[in-house]
Amino acid sequence: MQYGFDNSKYLKIQSEHIKQRIAKFGDKLYMEFGGKLFDDFHASRVLPGFEPDSKLKMLMQMKDDAEIVIVISAIDIEKNKVRSDLGITYDVDVLRLRDEFLARGLAVNSVVITHFNGQSSAEAYRKRLESMDIKVYYHHTIEGYPHNVALIDSEEGFGKNDYVETTKPLVVVTAPGPGSGKMAVCLSQLYQENKRGVKAGYAKFETFPIWNLPLTHPVNLAYEAATADLEDLNMIDPFHLDAYGETAVNYNRDIEIFPVMNALFDDIYGDTPYKSPTDMGVNMVGFCISDDEVCREASRQEIIRRYYSALCNFADGKATEAEVNKIALLMKRAKISTSDRKATVAARERLEKAGVATAAIELGDGTILTAETSPLLGPSAALILNALKYLAGIAHNVKLIPQQMIAPIQTTKVTYLHGHNPRLHTDEVLVAISMMSLIDENCKLALEQLPNLAGAQVHSTVMLSEVDRKTFSKLGIGLTCDPVRKIKKTAIAGK
Repeated sequence: MQYGFDNSKYLKIQSEHIKQRIAKFGDKLYMEFGGKLFDDFHASRVLPGFEPDSKLKMLMQMKDDAEIVIVISAIDIEKNKVRSDLGITYDVDVLRLRDEFLARGLAVNSVVITHFNGQSSAEAYRKRLESMDIKVYYHHTIEGYPHNVALIDSEEGFGKNDYVETTKPLVVVTAPGPGSGKMAVCLSQLYQENKRGVKAGYAKFETFPIWNLPLTHPVNLAYEAATADLEDLNMIDPFHLDAYGETAVNYNRDIEIFPVMNALFDDIYGDTPYKSPTDMGVNMVGFCISDDEVCREASRQEIIRRYYSALCNFADGKATEAEVNKIALLMKRAKISTSDRKATVAARERLEKAGVATAAIELGDGTILTAETSPLLGPSAALILNALKYLAGIAHNVKLIPQQMIAPIQTTKVTYLHGHNPRLHTDEVLVAISMMSLIDENCKLALEQLPNLAGAQVHSTVMLSEVDRKTFSKLGIGLTCDPVRKIKKTAIAGK
């Protein structure tokens, strides 16, 4: 892998900057942590060298003075919103996050359910959490938010929300994903703390968009692609430009909420410490990019991956046409197309020749390998075998799994488990190799190559099963699929 980001520098200067911000406020600081706190895979993909748990490492340095509030939207509970990188729903991820934080010795204060408007699913979720001795608070939907400042900054606005009781000087507000209402929780708490005579401050730790990169930089465009379902839009911060005469990039929701922020601080302090939404942030990522072109190319590839993900989600009824069109427009702005993904080109070239479902992988050394479906294996399973043999230096014609071993697995899948697809999935192939590694040296060598698949890129000409998608994710492989369920050979031949 080529690295374009200096993670050591980032840990040092980011920690220093956060500590400086904490020192600016009196009794308490509410810090909104945007993105993923300890598994920020998006950042690690678009900034090669960024470690997914970097933010957590910084937080651990301040754990004695910090507690965590986890936020989830009642809307996301209602529609069972799923984290695409992990394949789990947001409500399940709240519990996963809590367990991870507690395991690291971090104090978890409570869970706040935002956008609450009497949803029965949210009420059931609250009861579930409370049965586990987890404190839960409701924050309500406010009509006209975020523009109706007079209502928001009143007893009928933030005043109607539950007050989250906290005890430590640094309150970290985080969530399973974007759009959960983290900022509104922070602002509501500022209002509530002021009523109780507590001088509290606010700061935002959001990795993207990167404020000191150009608006059309691929890293910032990749963030827009990642949040296409939220209709987020990167913008030049007009408040920052007016105050300092300097161009800075922010996004629409922060810019929209800034007048509310100003009104709250005016009430609390008689003045506001921030002149722009960009001032609220503590993000130092842009100062730690060590190779701009590496990060640009990584971000271009991320945009293409997001495009394919949106296409497949649309085919499954999980995304709108607007999301697909937005990412397509971002691809035009970045001057890229699906042909810029090498694995895609290779998979489609083999499809034209084979007429059956195919897949291709681009390995870390740039090698491209392809595979096609067969009576025994699906294209992704066959591809994994090809890649492991290549990395282990095993001849392509060597069969790692004997056919007589595959047959009983297929019988079990179809006859006993009543499945419709007898072909082995990627996880089944890996289990078979694991068993064979006890008696076969080639299988042992192939199995040892699994860590070397991390960072590889795969494209499939058909949509893969959830099992296959999760396997690629666990292996650290970037996957894209055409939004096609089945390839018909006659259709290909008739082109």
